[in-house]
Amino acid sequence: MADSIMSKAATMEIPINSNGDTGTLPEDDSLEQDLQQVMVSGPNLNETSIVSGGYGGPAGGIIPTSSIKDIRMKSRGVGLPKSQSASSRLAQHTDQHPGSSNNNAGNSTEEVSRGVAVEKLDSVKKWGINTYKCTKQMFSERFGRGSRTVDLELEAQIDVLRETKNKYENILRLATALTTHFQNMVQTQQALGDTFTDLSQKSPELQDEFGYNAETQKLLCRNGEALLGAINFFVSSVNTLVNKTMEDTLMTIKQYENARLEFDAYRSDLEELSLGPRDAAAMVRIEMAQHDYQVHRDKYERLRSDVTIKLKFLEENKVKVMHKQLLLFHNAISAYFAGNQEQLEQTLIQFNVKLKPPGSDKPSWLEEQ
Repeated sequence: MADSIMSKAATMEIPINSNGDTGTLPEDDSLEQDLQQVMVSGPNLNETSIVSGGYGGPAGGIIPTSSIKDIRMKSRGVGLPKSQSASSRLAQHTDQHPGSSNNNAGNSTEEVSRGVAVEKLDSVKKWGINTYKCTKQMFSERFGRGSRTVDLELEAQIDVLRETKNKYENILRLATALTTHFQNMVQTQQALGDTFTDLSQKSPELQDEFGYNAETQKLLCRNGEALLGAINFFVSSVNTLVNKTMEDTLMTIKQYENARLEFDAYRSDLEELSLGPRDAAAMVRIEMAQHDYQVHRDKYERLRSDVTIKLKFLEENKVKVMHKQLLLFHNAISAYFAGNQEQLEQTLIQFNVKLKPPGSDKPSWLEEQ
């Protein structure tokens, strides 16, 4: 406001009388009073936005200096209770700056976005440092330059598990192939039985012979379906053991091996720093390395305990499951090829094997549409 008034005073024309004296303007007194008031109160930079226009603008765009003084006194709490001074200043500031709330909202959103970006940057930085340390440790171990933490007993159990899983996968593959081939044979026997039945009706001279063979093929087909139910149950159980139970344990083992690599990487880093100088900066780095070492050591110990427990329960579960499944497989195969239909049916009942009804594998007429 002071700049506006000074600009106005400086740019006004000063009329010259005939004798060279300056003329008296009608508004000199008011201008002088305004200038004195400005000099007393001083400019308030925080309230410069109350001037809506410069020289030559509408009269309503300039607030009188006396009003500015009142506003300044109110903003300082003069003549108001202490409890009202802050709220009055906030209300005046809001009235004078209608867009301030939008600016504050925009600033807060920008601060939140900046905070998220900083967190992502820190996360990427930590990931990069951890990856570098682990890669360095891995190459050091492969080239024989670095040491690694080894639990001989646990490592031996892990090797046995991996070898066992490979052998069980081979059993699963062969049993699946047996199921496929045997199912094709059963379907062939069923088609052959239907053909014998049809010929027995159309060939009176060979009706008995075709009838005997038709009944035999249908009996073999029925027993074959029972054996297929037992083999499918065996395959399903072995598949669950190999691809779920063992795989879950191997996933935990993979996490344990990664934790072991990280632990050795930070252990090697701490050992290198401990062998260096012991100035103030080095001691700070050693303290940070000690903290990281302890964190990764705790993680390594926890996962090693988890692997030990899972290997124990896996071995117990494997023995229990395979004892039942191998007994089922043996009894079903023996009964089928011995032609003992009653024993085959008892075997299915003993192991709670439920056969699918005929034609259940075929899609319904709605699904075929």
